[in-house]
Amino acid sequence: MSTQQVRGTQSAVAQMGWVFTRPSLTALEVGWRWLIGAPLFLACWNEGRKILAALPPSATGLEQVTLQDPWSAAVRLADAWDLYRPPVVHVLSWLAPLAAVAWVVVSGVGRNVVMKRLEPGVGFRPVSMIVLQATWLGLLGLTGWAWYRSIGWAAVTHIGTGAEPDLVGYAMWAIFLTLGFFTLWALVNWPIAVAPLLVLLEGRSGWSALREAVRLGRSFSGKLVEINLVMGIVKLALLVLAMVFSSVLIPFIDQIGAGALHLEWVVVSLFYFIASDYFHVVRLKGFVEFWRTFRGADFLSNS
Repeated sequence: MSTQQVRGTQSAVAQMGWVFTRPSLTALEVGWRWLIGAPLFLACWNEGRKILAALPPSATGLEQVTLQDPWSAAVRLADAWDLYRPPVVHVLSWLAPLAAVAWVVVSGVGRNVVMKRLEPGVGFRPVSMIVLQATWLGLLGLTGWAWYRSIGWAAVTHIGTGAEPDLVGYAMWAIFLTLGFFTLWALVNWPIAVAPLLVLLEGRSGWSALREAVRLGRSFSGKLVEINLVMGIVKLALLVLAMVFSSVLIPFIDQIGAGALHLEWVVVSLFYFIASDYFHVVRLKGFVEFWRTFRGADFLSNS
């Protein structure tokens, strides 16, 4: 099959089956992600409890929020956020940098371990991997900041005008901007996503891999963008599926109690995160196979 005939969407199905039959790959991905995710969740949980103890919902008007009166609810939520913003910002001022450094280190080493399991011949290059993960996180932070500012613009123009809040218009813009930035992220992050492969498969430095990642050629780059978009759509589908499963027991809350509902949310959350990690490995495997198709012959023949 020629390189022009390779289809990212078709190959993704084959890679899903390949990864599914090798659960140790997904287990490694889950392991390094939860190694940093679990402590971070506990830290956020503890700090959140402290904030709620110092400023309980009854003191901020959140207990009076009702979906039957969305206009009043929007105002109450905005007033409550004004009260919660200072302690939240204070916690984030020290927790966010600490979490970023920890994630960059753990993800750099963890992704290298997964790649060694996926391709046993690759080396161990944690420093270059950490540099690339830091670059990836920086781009994600910039994209997230742009999304946050755009949502703030929608809120100011549709809710904070002093007139009756336009919740329908705000919701439309919020959905449009969120999906738009999600798609933008899938379109722009592939060079940083493929650069670690170039470090490990081609023996490049981190910065050399980044430069080479944007000069892979239209055919190779097109396939990477395609598989990135496919995985982005899959993650959206997973999120929607998790939301649907999370609401299955809500109509029966009076019969089963809140404990069963909370257990359902825990199970669905675990399903979502494990499935998401599985598809991360599928994308990684897809990138490796595209590299073999478009560039591997030159490097493998010299090895």
